[in-house]
Amino acid sequence: GRPRCMLGDVVPPAASGRDALSATLDFVPQKDIVYNKLLPYADKLDEESNDILSKIKGNLGRAVQLRELWPGVLFWTRKLSTYMRLYGRKFSKEDHVLFIKLLYELVTIPKLEISMMQGLARLLINLLKKRELLSREDLELPWRPLYELHDRILFSKTEHLGLNCVLGCSAVTNVITLSATQEMLDEWRPLLCPFDVTMQRAISYFELFLPTTLPPELHHKGFKLWFEEFISLWMSVQNLPSWELHLVNLFARLANDNIGYIDWDPYIPKIFTRILRSLNLPVGTSQMMVPRYITNAYDISHVVLWVSSLLGGPSKQAQAQLSGLFNSITSFFHPSNHGRWLMKLMKLLQRLPASVVRRLHRERYRKPTWLTPIPDTHKLTEEDITAFVESMMQPVLLAMFSKTGSLDAAQALQNLALMRPELVIPPVLEKTYPALETLTEPHQLTATLSCMIGVARSLVSGGQHFPEGPTHMLPLLMRALPGVDPNDFSKCMITFQFIATFVTLVPLVDCSSALHDRTDLTEVERELCSASAEFEDFVLQFMDRCFALIDSSTLEQTREETETEKMTHLESLVELGLSSTFSTILTQCSLDIFKVALEKVFNFATTNIFETRVSGRMVADMCRATAKCHPAESLKMFVPHCCNAINQIAVNEEVLNEEELDKELLWNLQLLSEVSRVDGDKILPYRSDLVQILQLTLHLKCKQGYTLACNLLHHVLRSTALIYPTEYCSVPGGFHQPISDYLPIKDWGRPGDLWNLDIRWHVPSTEEISFAFYLLDLILQPELQRLQRFAQGDQDMSRDDVLQSLTIIQHCLLGVDRTVKLSSIFLSAILFQIISDLLHFKGSHKHEFDSRWKSFNLVKKSMENRLHGRKQHIRALLIDRVMLQHELRKLTVEGCQYRSIHQELMRDLLRLSTSTYSQVRSKAQNVLFTALGTYNFCCRDLIPHVLEFLNPDNSSVTQQQFKGALYCLLGNHNGVCLANLHDWECIALTWPAIVRSGLSSAMSLEKPSIVRLFDDLADKIHRQYETIGIDFSIPDECCAVAKQLMIAEKPVPAEPVPSEEEEEDGSKKKDLKNSESVEKYKQLIADLLDSLGNRNLPWKFEHIAIGFLSLLLRDDHQLPPPAVTFFVKSLNHDSLYVRKVAISAVAGIMKQIKRQHKKVPVSPSELCKHGIVAGDRPDNQWLQYNSSNLPRTQQDWDHCVFVEKTHWGYYCWPRKLLMYAPLEEQPKQNLTREEMTEREQIIFDHFSDPVFINQFIEFLSLEDRKGKDKFSPRRFCLFKGLFRNFSDAFLPLMRPHMERLVADSHESKQRCVAEIISGLIRGCKHWSYSKVENLWQLLCPLLHTALSNITIETYADWGTCIATACESRDPRKLHWLFEMLMESPVNGEGGSFVDACRLYVLQGGLAQQEWRVPELLHRLLQYLEPKLTQVYKNVRERIGSVLTYIFMIDVSLPYTQPTTSPRISDFIERILVQLKPLTEGDEEIQNHVVEENEVGEQDERTQAIKLLKTVLKWLIASAGRSFSTAVPEQLRLLPLLFKIAPVENDDSYDELKRDAKTCLSLMSQELLYSEQIPMVLSALQEIAGSSSWHARYTVLTYLQIMVFYNLFTFMSDRKLVTDVRSLVIRLLEDEQLEVREMAATTLSGFLQCNFLSMDAPMQAHFEALCKTRLPKKRKRELGSTVDTIPSADLVRRHAGVLGLSACILSSPYDVPTWMPQLLMDLSAHLNDTQPIEMTVKKTLSNFRRTHHDNWQQHKQQFTDDQLLVLTDLLVSPCYYA
Repeated sequence: GRPRCMLGDVVPPAASGRDALSATLDFVPQKDIVYNKLLPYADKLDEESNDILSKIKGNLGRAVQLRELWPGVLFWTRKLSTYMRLYGRKFSKEDHVLFIKLLYELVTIPKLEISMMQGLARLLINLLKKRELLSREDLELPWRPLYELHDRILFSKTEHLGLNCVLGCSAVTNVITLSATQEMLDEWRPLLCPFDVTMQRAISYFELFLPTTLPPELHHKGFKLWFEEFISLWMSVQNLPSWELHLVNLFARLANDNIGYIDWDPYIPKIFTRILRSLNLPVGTSQMMVPRYITNAYDISHVVLWVSSLLGGPSKQAQAQLSGLFNSITSFFHPSNHGRWLMKLMKLLQRLPASVVRRLHRERYRKPTWLTPIPDTHKLTEEDITAFVESMMQPVLLAMFSKTGSLDAAQALQNLALMRPELVIPPVLEKTYPALETLTEPHQLTATLSCMIGVARSLVSGGQHFPEGPTHMLPLLMRALPGVDPNDFSKCMITFQFIATFVTLVPLVDCSSALHDRTDLTEVERELCSASAEFEDFVLQFMDRCFALIDSSTLEQTREETETEKMTHLESLVELGLSSTFSTILTQCSLDIFKVALEKVFNFATTNIFETRVSGRMVADMCRATAKCHPAESLKMFVPHCCNAINQIAVNEEVLNEEELDKELLWNLQLLSEVSRVDGDKILPYRSDLVQILQLTLHLKCKQGYTLACNLLHHVLRSTALIYPTEYCSVPGGFHQPISDYLPIKDWGRPGDLWNLDIRWHVPSTEEISFAFYLLDLILQPELQRLQRFAQGDQDMSRDDVLQSLTIIQHCLLGVDRTVKLSSIFLSAILFQIISDLLHFKGSHKHEFDSRWKSFNLVKKSMENRLHGRKQHIRALLIDRVMLQHELRKLTVEGCQYRSIHQELMRDLLRLSTSTYSQVRSKAQNVLFTALGTYNFCCRDLIPHVLEFLNPDNSSVTQQQFKGALYCLLGNHNGVCLANLHDWECIALTWPAIVRSGLSSAMSLEKPSIVRLFDDLADKIHRQYETIGIDFSIPDECCAVAKQLMIAEKPVPAEPVPSEEEEEDGSKKKDLKNSESVEKYKQLIADLLDSLGNRNLPWKFEHIAIGFLSLLLRDDHQLPPPAVTFFVKSLNHDSLYVRKVAISAVAGIMKQIKRQHKKVPVSPSELCKHGIVAGDRPDNQWLQYNSSNLPRTQQDWDHCVFVEKTHWGYYCWPRKLLMYAPLEEQPKQNLTREEMTEREQIIFDHFSDPVFINQFIEFLSLEDRKGKDKFSPRRFCLFKGLFRNFSDAFLPLMRPHMERLVADSHESKQRCVAEIISGLIRGCKHWSYSKVENLWQLLCPLLHTALSNITIETYADWGTCIATACESRDPRKLHWLFEMLMESPVNGEGGSFVDACRLYVLQGGLAQQEWRVPELLHRLLQYLEPKLTQVYKNVRERIGSVLTYIFMIDVSLPYTQPTTSPRISDFIERILVQLKPLTEGDEEIQNHVVEENEVGEQDERTQAIKLLKTVLKWLIASAGRSFSTAVPEQLRLLPLLFKIAPVENDDSYDELKRDAKTCLSLMSQELLYSEQIPMVLSALQEIAGSSSWHARYTVLTYLQIMVFYNLFTFMSDRKLVTDVRSLVIRLLEDEQLEVREMAATTLSGFLQCNFLSMDAPMQAHFEALCKTRLPKKRKRELGSTVDTIPSADLVRRHAGVLGLSACILSSPYDVPTWMPQLLMDLSAHLNDTQPIEMTVKKTLSNFRRTHHDNWQQHKQQFTDDQLLVLTDLLVSPCYYA
């Protein structure tokens, strides 16, 4: 079919202002903001933007060349980002490229401080965002600098800050150089070791960096290099490791960028199976979840992208699978189902249609760019779209009423309706009409209305496929009216939204006259014309409803007098809804309807008198709406009326001085003030009346009165002096032409045309401006003079008078912002409102602007048309957007220069912020924080003044001032924090001042508020502080780019290119700045240490100071020696907090003073000549542990090449592998004291002092919180540093302590020695052989003692200790340790517990070594096998866990050699031999409980049972940990497990049965490869023939879960489906009742998820079974035994009934065509013998329960006769029998 297109798709001609250059711009802008062209002053903008752009280019280039990072580069890059907000990308292509290059260079400067880098990175991402603007030809960037930056931040050794700057690498991948793919593969492939953490890192780099947008002819340099390898890796991983997500994200991006160039078909079933598994849906009865599946589930947004890219193409396979996916999960969307998985499903539902619409837009409507187009063969066809929409409709309609709200469904419907309105809208309408009728289910109403709002635009525009759409509009509007209901708030709001949405889309004009005049109308158009006669009726009814709403919400009615007089939150929302809906209606209706409405409002407003707080505001809003739409007509009615009323009342003089004014006067004043918010030129005729009223009322005594008068003044001024659009109609020019020329119904749902919006602007005329000045002279001048006299003390005024004057002044200022330059007069009167307005008011308030921007985006979303693309919005929205652009310009262009008047204001604000009244303080502080955010660089100006209040020498400070100052430092939760500015000068002032303020007289730690303030301050500084740079240098490459930028044409920068002298001067300045920074850094530390030296400092401040000091440790500059001394001394401080900080700090200092070890590159790539083969190969064998070849002598040790990191060499070798150089070339060990640096000497002296060490170890072995303490990595780092930097210098002193601690079994003592030992082992990395050997001679006995004394409290610490010690170390270096641990882990000494602990410790060590110790694993396995028959549960569990690690390396990944480590298959062979006694016998397997004292050999059977228990523990442990599952091996154990597993859910079972059950549950959830499925099925078929009915029953539960979790893999092979089906049908006829019932449940589940389908043969089969004749009952003598064995006939008959029942229960939420007949068949069996009768009853009651909700709809599927029978059945007495 031809591409569908909505009415009015006017594509703008290309030359409409896009390419036609204006005279001022002599370049083609990349992409500017179109809305700027529609502003009333658009002609001036080009000059303005050119001017700014040339300044930015000049100054930015200059700043870089003069090496001035701060403030120059920072300031001008900020300017650039503001420029982009205002003008978009309004610069030429070459400028664009230069900006990007310059920023790329700047971002990747190695020593740039983090905060600066984040700012620059944001700008860079913004420049790279629109990828169609720059192709690879225009710009190529190297990827390595970015990778190094990323690596430095995320994996830096020193700062463990999880810095949230994940750069937009995806933005860069489009422009990465061509050879990059191969380079990246070479770089990161060696990291691919699936047992190691580096795997995650490598795959996440691939996801971030691999380019996927290369054109087809270059694919061999792009994804073809890695696609096969990665996809087969993904296909073969079975247990969701954490890196799998990154692979999925990478594939999704690849599929989306290369639709049609990759054949995904072979992988599609596997992809969908994995997606379904990743949703974590609950299936089956007793289900265990593997916790890892929940945490590592796929990211829905990427899944959606991938799926939408797979659709289409010739094979249609993806759509079939997608329909299957939705069919199988539809029932989960039903509102009665709820669980943690629901959010995911809703997300999937909401995002998928949006993604498909995005793709359609890309294929059909988007302008072609350099990005690869989708080939025609793979574009979505009409059938594809239809199939997609149909597959999604059912779940979406169910999700409308979901517990999570209807928003997701509404968004999905909005996008689906864009593609296929005729499929989507009718079912939604079907649900909406009944919902509008019902009164009892308000939730149903809100849900359907919000979905209707989503599809509104598609409904109203109709189009050729859904022409009847618009005819539904009037009935919907009329029926929605009752929703305006004062009693139900949410209903009221959604109704307002609904009406407003529809009315915006449709002009309310009565076109019925056209029926006689025009003959060319279609049928539908005629219908619409006649219907449009009801519009007037609708408007009037709506108004009646609103009046009723207003009447019921007057102030007296809704609350007692005592409460507040303001509107409540709900009321203000209703007010907003009411006024915006009403004004929308008036904007959209014709003049005739408007006049009737105006009349009605006027009468309502003038015949009643309203109170001004609640109902008055609503009425006044309605009047304002009329005045806005047609000012002339409305003002003619309202202004004279109000003026007369006010004058009549105000004739008597005394009224003016009353405290409480007459209600009528107030109401008229309020009405007048709202009506006056219209175009200035329409107000001018009434100016004399208005001025007279103002003079009369501005000085009323009553506060309410003069506030209303001020509002009037403010509105009059605003409407005369500001620029704003005057109409928002949906068609330019309004609807006032005669019907004969112009037929409004043609414009239903028509988008505004951006190129001829034809906005009417109000631009102030000279007459209006002079009127505004006249008003100001009349009103403002006298007030100012009064205040000035009052301030100088000449005139006395009461507080109320002052307030009144200030209010008047404030409203004058609010009314005219730009025409006033009188600011200097009022500084004398300092009150906030004015100050804050002066600082921030520039014609619109920032926060108002932000909220309008948000709401604009919301409305835009609810009505947008993503399919046909850009800017197809309603006209009113477009006008709104232009207005926002105007306000944004006013906020950013006029504004932020910091002048001296501002400086004075800031000081005054500070004075108020520290005043005595707390309310004054908090208001002033808020204004102050906003101001600090508005003006750059004013913070440094203010800091000294704030700190003045904290100075302890300043004795006049009050406590209130002190608190105020602290609050000023703290800042609000999102603004600037003065205590933490990114600048050395500020920090060097504030931090010491905060610490010293502890000595101030105003400080009291008794006041909790002050203590809390200090806590918050310290906390905020710790959270927000990022290391401030010391080195501000700019490399030369940047300068080269900057030079190019300065000489780039169009616009040419005015600034001259800096000369050589200037450049030298610049770099001198930079060097000076760098050295100054270092000085300030040292000075700050000295100041802090100085205050710490003060004896009188309270402990709280001591802690704060130490915290500050610890923040100042840096990796590029060593800590000054005094601070080192301080921290080392603090290790023995009395306070626990100080000791903790000191331990971290000293560990950091050790890192700073570490001596670098020299590395030499070895090139291992000569070793390997083959392609990609991972795993154990001859060329990495030398890395593995081999006990016959260990370095046991000095000579061997020196010749052995140690590779410390575990992943090297597993997958492939890196190009260059760095190894440590031989010992002679390394720095000298065991320096004498004279050879050490100053810092080293400090540490050396302290740690050589026995007293210090005694005290230190004493503190370390105290317990902190009982039972909560764990092995502390910080202390480990400290010891590792000590032994690394000073080799074994301190060992003699430590030794006695270690021996003492090991012998003591206390938890804290053991933990302390474990920390020391692990630090020792890791610290001896570079010791000479003799020292290492001596060390082990000391350690082995110690560890031996420790392991024999191990207790339940300490075993975890020892495990951590050994694991930490072995991490990233070559196993041959630690051979002493391994040999010692391997001696006899399970020897029974000290009881079973010690055995389990020893195994745990050994496992910790071996697990760290991964694939490099096959020999040890073999030895361990050999040692453990005879011991598998352990009696004790804890030892069994531990052995199970150890076995998991032993077999971990046996994975079946692609391109991987079979491992030399132990293999599962051999192990299972040996086990099965020992389990023979269990597999052969038929009797029940009982758990065997062993008596402790039983001596002698037990029989084989008992041994086998004990062995089985251990094997089960191993199977359970490995389910969550290994990467691939050994399916064939597990299958051989299946029969045995089926035999044992119990059927009922009962926890009283013994361990053996429970474990067997768990094991089966986990095995059934495994992901199977397609070649494994037939093996599993045949095993199940075999077991289904076994004699135990328990086994047959369990086969069914196993089958349910297995099929669901591998759904699409099963469905892709017809044979498998028939096998499963025949298995289930066979078990339906089982002799055991439970098995039959389970088979029925299973069948119904399979039917429900569309795995099997209900076809004629199956139905016939069941019906035939049902007709099986039962044998006649013989008359029995009384008392004879009843025969209990069911006859075969009964079984078959029951099977048939169960089959039918399964079919009926398989569709719980709808009635398919075959169902009525089956129900009839079933009902025939209602009186059969048991168990048939029971089954039929259950089925019927379930049917009734699930279909009860929508019975009205379901009824229609049945004929009348069938309904009679059914009603009979469901209500008949037998139902209650």
